[in-house]
Amino acid sequence: MTLLLGLPACDRKQRLVEQAAAQAAMQAAIAEDAAKQAEAAFDGALAQQNWALAKAQADVLLAQYPETETAARVRKQFDAVAARAEAAREQSRTAALWSYNREPVQGGTQLSASIYAKDEVDVDGSGATPVRLIFRDHPAWGKSAYLVLQAGDFDCYGGCKVQVEVDAAAPKAMAASRPKTDEAIAMFIEDERGLWRMTRGAKLLQIRFPTRAVGSKTAVFEVGGLDRAQLPGWD
Repeated sequence: MTLLLGLPACDRKQRLVEQAAAQAAMQAAIAEDAAKQAEAAFDGALAQQNWALAKAQADVLLAQYPETETAARVRKQFDAVAARAEAAREQSRTAALWSYNREPVQGGTQLSASIYAKDEVDVDGSGATPVRLIFRDHPAWGKSAYLVLQAGDFDCYGGCKVQVEVDAAAPKAMAASRPKTDEAIAMFIEDERGLWRMTRGAKLLQIRFPTRAVGSKTAVFEVGGLDRAQLPGWD
């Protein structure tokens, strides 16, 4: 009799277990289906090589559906996609540091590419100010590369040497000169093509130059985003 009375209770428990399992399976199937839709968006971004969007899609998928088989597939690709997204973001950031100009002048068009130093530099003891590097192509004056200060002055009127360092490479001495003009506080690097070539594949370009007031100073330029096509004929 005791066994007979216990059967209905056992059946109810079994049915509850089966119902819970069925509900869990249904929820898992719904999650898997939603994850597959998110994966399709992820794959679409990959096909377009839109790494930032692909990473964003992966972030959402892995956060919302972490236990799905789809998430396991995407997770295997995540580190590589995240690295490419960061590289693309950095390339976009460094590209925005450069300014390009096309200016009609007598005899044709003057082209230039310029960038400000990563950090301002105290060149006269009065406080840090911007330092600018300019590559210029003029139809009459030819190609030039020079630094421009907004305060102080270069100690290079009779010619001098600057130390140029690319990333972790050893510094290279390059000839420079400060023209006798009040139009701008400019110092020209004599081997402008050599300086231009040094920027190829570089991330950081450091130029250590002499000042009249506070000795030698260093300006650091993040040159990795240079669009070399803006100055044709330099490479």
